[in-house]
Amino acid sequence: MIDRERFHSIVREAGRIAAARWPGAGHALSSWDKSPGNPVSEADLEVDRFLKRELGRLLPSAAWLSEETADDKTRTQSGLIWLVDPIDGTRDYVRGRDGWAVSVALVSAGRPLIGMLVAPARGEEWVAVAGQGARRNNLPIRASTRTCFAGARVPAHSLPREDADLVAVEQPNSIALRIAMVADDRADLVATLRWGYEWDIAAAALIAREAGAEVTDAFGRPLAYNKHDPRDFGVLVCSPAIHAAAVARLAARAAALRHG
Repeated sequence: MIDRERFHSIVREAGRIAAARWPGAGHALSSWDKSPGNPVSEADLEVDRFLKRELGRLLPSAAWLSEETADDKTRTQSGLIWLVDPIDGTRDYVRGRDGWAVSVALVSAGRPLIGMLVAPARGEEWVAVAGQGARRNNLPIRASTRTCFAGARVPAHSLPREDADLVAVEQPNSIALRIAMVADDRADLVATLRWGYEWDIAAAALIAREAGAEVTDAFGRPLAYNKHDPRDFGVLVCSPAIHAAAVARLAARAAALRHG
């Protein structure tokens, strides 16, 4: 296993680099759209370069996959890989909102070994090691244990009519932060119904699983990492007791959207 303290220090420093550019603290920032509605900033690229360099020094044998680096498919030949989103929630970041985080996971043989989220604008960080539980700000956390699907707390700005029996709570732009909300029992259910990338969820999914949540794709199937196509259709993170009900609620919508 890697030097865990060094790993924590590297990710925290990445958070400090991002915070030093964050418009929410009054800093000027250049940003642009990689594609319509898909922003990136100079801070994303700076954090990406820093993490690639420092994590490479920490574990030279590990491959690399990041949102802001071209995907080198030779990574699939490696048993170890870093999955990194230098700033997850860039839309909130560039608008000066606090719903963003630095997300880093180390994956071995397709399964996350260690994951860390740092959200400097919120003064929060989460860490998990496979088989050793999860912590928020150095205190152990336990995921939602809700047993009734109706009334489940969902990070959302609003809910569609067919989900009117659920309860909307704060929705940060970062999917990793929304998953972390289930991990530390501030939400009961997070679900997406779109193609998403491994780097978005690897760290948060490990944190949620180690806190006791159920973590699958939108169809209830296990997630895998370091695939040739680094995407899954949807992610579903929730209290284990409501997972079956969540899969059933989403089934028709997930099938229509995946094949539509």
